[in-house]
Amino acid sequence: MFSVSPTATAPTWVPDEVRLYLAHTEHGTSIRALARAAGCHASTVMRQIRRYEQRRDDPLIDHALRRLGAMGIGQRLPDQPTGDSMIHPRTDRSTPVPDDALIEKEALRILRRLAEPGACMAVATGMENAVVVREGADGQTVRTAVVQRTVAEALALRDWIAAGQAGKIARYQLTLAGRAALKRLLDAREELAVPAPSRGRARYGAAESPLMVLARRRGKDGAPFLSEALLAAGERLREDFELAQMGGRDSRNWDLIVAQGTEETAGDPRGTGPEAARLRVAAALAELGPGLGDVVLRCCCRLEGMETVERRMGWAARSGKIVLRIGLQRLRRHFDETGGKWSPLIG
Repeated sequence: MFSVSPTATAPTWVPDEVRLYLAHTEHGTSIRALARAAGCHASTVMRQIRRYEQRRDDPLIDHALRRLGAMGIGQRLPDQPTGDSMIHPRTDRSTPVPDDALIEKEALRILRRLAEPGACMAVATGMENAVVVREGADGQTVRTAVVQRTVAEALALRDWIAAGQAGKIARYQLTLAGRAALKRLLDAREELAVPAPSRGRARYGAAESPLMVLARRRGKDGAPFLSEALLAAGERLREDFELAQMGGRDSRNWDLIVAQGTEETAGDPRGTGPEAARLRVAAALAELGPGLGDVVLRCCCRLEGMETVERRMGWAARSGKIVLRIGLQRLRRHFDETGGKWSPLIG
């Protein structure tokens, strides 16, 4: 297939059709030349170019194409001259293109959130980041994740998300291609975990988590087992836990923090980066302590099923969910006392 020059190398997550489109629209390469390089008919290239041109009404798609084009992606064909005359005059590398490793890691996190019932990604004009929100049973929206705008653009370019509502705040849903991609990412992660079957970790589907399963259950009086407030507290801890690992060097022993009831105090937990998120998670787990902290960590953050937690903790059957609810009540109180319902907004 078509490839760009070494001086404007695109990561592999950029679709070939996007490179063809940019080579033609941004850098003036003829459709026939692109067809020869791609080894296909000119009409095929034309259809691909028209498809992306029609998608430029999507703000994520439009901004991503402008960003990639300005960075020289699709700049020239392999047999074209290498002189400066081929360089696009509006080159701007102030915002780097995310690499393949970041896209793969973030895609798994964000697509899982978008696969949850009632979830969508909201992208506001002028904001550097997008948020994933989910509508609760009471009609209130719950923020479940924050994602860099460049990553959201990559997901849109790959057809993994699509805009369902335009305006100052565009809303995106998971597509069929996105669900297929999520399944592949989950299968790949499970294959990496095969050598450790004794862990006893539950395998949850894309659209569920242990906390959401419990939240759907109702008691004899018809009331949900977990209120929206408790669900939101657990979701906030999970958001911080996932953000804490985005730095790529999260070697903290969370179990030790729970057991010893200690927390690190260096740094500012009110920040928006991975280190601040690590401090918030450590403080929350230290506040909960053994027992409550164990079940909250395993269910909310590591997504272990309740039966697995009960077995590993040596608890009686059906007792774990009661301990979890008490832990979430304590966690909610901790969040209310230290910073309100949600972590600091990013972007």
